[in-house]
Amino acid sequence: MNMGTFAKATELHKRLLFTLLALLVYRIGTYVPIPGINSEAFLQFFQNPDGQRGILDMFNMFSGGAVERMAVFALNVTPYISASIIVQLMGAVYPPWEKLRKEGGESGRKQLNQYTRYLTVVLALFQSAGIAIGLNAQAGLVDAPGLFFIVSTITCLTGGTMFLMWLGEQVTARGVGNGISLIIFAGIVAVLPGTIARMFGLAQQGQLSVFILLLITLIAVATVVFIVFMERAQRRLLIQYPKRQEGNRMAGGERSFLPLKVNTAGVIPAIFASSLLMLPTTVAQFTATANLPAWLSWLPAATSQLSHGQPVFMVLYGLLIIFFCFFYTSITFNPEDTAENLRKYGGFLPGIRPGKRTAEYLDYVLTRLTTIGAAYITAVCLIPEMIIANFGAGLAFGGTSILIVVSVTMDTVAQIQSHLLAHQYEGLIKKAKLRGRGQTRTKGTTAPVRR
Repeated sequence: MNMGTFAKATELHKRLLFTLLALLVYRIGTYVPIPGINSEAFLQFFQNPDGQRGILDMFNMFSGGAVERMAVFALNVTPYISASIIVQLMGAVYPPWEKLRKEGGESGRKQLNQYTRYLTVVLALFQSAGIAIGLNAQAGLVDAPGLFFIVSTITCLTGGTMFLMWLGEQVTARGVGNGISLIIFAGIVAVLPGTIARMFGLAQQGQLSVFILLLITLIAVATVVFIVFMERAQRRLLIQYPKRQEGNRMAGGERSFLPLKVNTAGVIPAIFASSLLMLPTTVAQFTATANLPAWLSWLPAATSQLSHGQPVFMVLYGLLIIFFCFFYTSITFNPEDTAENLRKYGGFLPGIRPGKRTAEYLDYVLTRLTTIGAAYITAVCLIPEMIIANFGAGLAFGGTSILIVVSVTMDTVAQIQSHLLAHQYEGLIKKAKLRGRGQTRTKGTTAPVRR
């Protein structure tokens, strides 16, 4: 595409092209290994069936295969997501940050984003240091073990995370969709063909029966349909505006609806819960087979319980999802502010007094909807993974991945449709203006000249 053609492209085309180029850069980075790593030896270590690699399978899926290649993007955006969780939690309990979140406006939001970036660096340094030390202790995985390898690995992994954080912010500002969610989406979609090929390979080898293969396929299709239905489900509250006298006629009396989504939190609880479970087990997974002192002899057993598909992992995962559903909903929707805005503009809910009673009713409805939404996300994330853990060992593509892929796709398509509608409105306004000018000129030229 030459520069002339690019200049003629619409804003939506430019945004889509920028998003695709950014995701292409991300995919290329997942194939660039860190310096000093023995890629073949590490791949054999990663694919060792005797190793406990459940959480690594899940981490590798979210990173688009970067973990099994130990690429510079192996940490992905996990430290950034973990930092976002901590900053949002602190914004709810720490008074100065709570004031920034509620009263700071745009400047307060930028300040909290800056704190998130700083914390991302700290978490990335911590995780990359644990990975570097663990790799350095494994015989045969590193060409030249030592301090230089540890420092270079920490630098590469931390730099890769910071670059992905910047890339995601650029996609959000200049592209289409949420940049961080799209990076996770691209990583999951990238390993999807390999997961499908592995399923058919297990079926051909007789390790996976045809019935189980069909069952997994039906569960995946049913999960997609259920997610689409629940993501579009909403409770619409009737808003009534009073009539008022304007001259000789009555005005007002309109009716509108306040839409409340069943799943207000979206896909955020699943991503946050996955990231929190990955954070402590990433370092422990690499040190599980190393020569540990006696006081750390419990670490391998604890790591195995936090592996993908284990009961402890499932229980913690479900509890974290429920917690973040309620927490994130409380941040994104404030019943008191909504009730106050309705009162200012004269709107009210029929049968409910404006002000405090309206806020209490909104909180009551939102709590019930969030309970349904939390149960829906927990079921979508856990039930397919329980079935796969029992009947389809080695398949890490479960309900969480399907939820993220479907939800991010729906959000991105909705943003594309909003851009298209805005472009159509702009075109109609321009045509109306041109038509009005043309009619004025025509009337001026055809009007008779009187002397």
